[in-house]
Amino acid sequence: MDKIDELLTRGVDKIYPSKQELEKTLKSGKKLTLYQGFDPTGTQLHIGHMVGFRKLRQWQDAGHKVIFLVGDGTGQAGDPSGKTKSRDTFFTNEQLRENARDYLAQASKIVRFEGENPIEIRYNGDWLNKLDLAKILEIAGHFTLQQLIERDLFQERIKNNEPVNLREFLYPLLQGYDSVAMEVDLELGGSDQTFNMLTGRQLVKDYLQKEKFVMTTPLLADSEGKKIGKTEGNVIALTDTPEELFGKIMSLGDDIILKGFEFLTDISITEIDEIEKEISNGANPVNFKKKLAFEVTKQLNSETAAKDAQNNFERTTQNKELPTVIEEIQLSADDEEFISEELLVELALAPSKSEAKRLFQQGGVTVNEQRLSGTENLAIKDGMILKVGKRKILKLRSPK
Repeated sequence: MDKIDELLTRGVDKIYPSKQELEKTLKSGKKLTLYQGFDPTGTQLHIGHMVGFRKLRQWQDAGHKVIFLVGDGTGQAGDPSGKTKSRDTFFTNEQLRENARDYLAQASKIVRFEGENPIEIRYNGDWLNKLDLAKILEIAGHFTLQQLIERDLFQERIKNNEPVNLREFLYPLLQGYDSVAMEVDLELGGSDQTFNMLTGRQLVKDYLQKEKFVMTTPLLADSEGKKIGKTEGNVIALTDTPEELFGKIMSLGDDIILKGFEFLTDISITEIDEIEKEISNGANPVNFKKKLAFEVTKQLNSETAAKDAQNNFERTTQNKELPTVIEEIQLSADDEEFISEELLVELALAPSKSEAKRLFQQGGVTVNEQRLSGTENLAIKDGMILKVGKRKILKLRSPK
């Protein structure tokens, strides 16, 4: 596939004003300045971010100036994108900067911050926190209430009698001003960011009297539209161990296979089409999902790590064997004395008591291969093998 055509089609949802206009600009030889922003409201990046990172890497490899923008300013307002309810809490600039500490190390698994044509790192708090009242009023003057309130998610909240916090309501204006402050030619972001990015397109036209392209990438989601990411609580983190990464990808539905190959790997479109045909003709999708898990794990770690992770998955999950090495946890006298919901939370095997209860009820907790319901009051004994789900396995060491 032609490099420009691949840049403008693979892993791309829409281009504004059009693919044809952007293609014309690129074929003229012009090098663009572009960016993608990331609000560090958490400390982990996940494979949903990989879709954008891989596209940034394509732009970088093509010689364009790419900016990785840390949203320590916009993050204070709280991006409402994808949120059906207003946030309960908001972050400070200091908290956001702390959260972003490891973002660059995680993103560097895919993009280059050093070497040839390195990506530039910027923080929008550097200009947004310096805006005075007059400037904020001036930016707001470029939009009407009707323009901002027409956003689908705001309409949905109003319909459901959910509040729209004015702080979140103003978020698109702040994100939009980033494009002006950095004088960019293009902004890249997930399709859920379209409204915010088009706000920036308007401000660039008004302030800089030039075109700003917007390229949206599709969200990594299943056939029912459930996004894989932090909001949905099904994060597959870039920092997961190779075994966790491989296993979590294998636990996704089969409908993620083709999208995963297109958005997350370098497998050719021709080969992806062949995989689609084979699945349609009755081939076992598990084999292709293992290939997807292998390719993603290799990309984020190494080929050796991916091979080891696949061997571990086949041995422990497919063949129901225990791992050759099991992490041991030394319990103290202050820890729970029984296998309980509290213990699962304490050992970070479940995020909450309600989730731990669900795991017990669904038969997801075993001790020495015996399923538990959570009502047994089973006392902890030294050397017990506690397994939660398919991949979380611990050997418990009771206090001496």
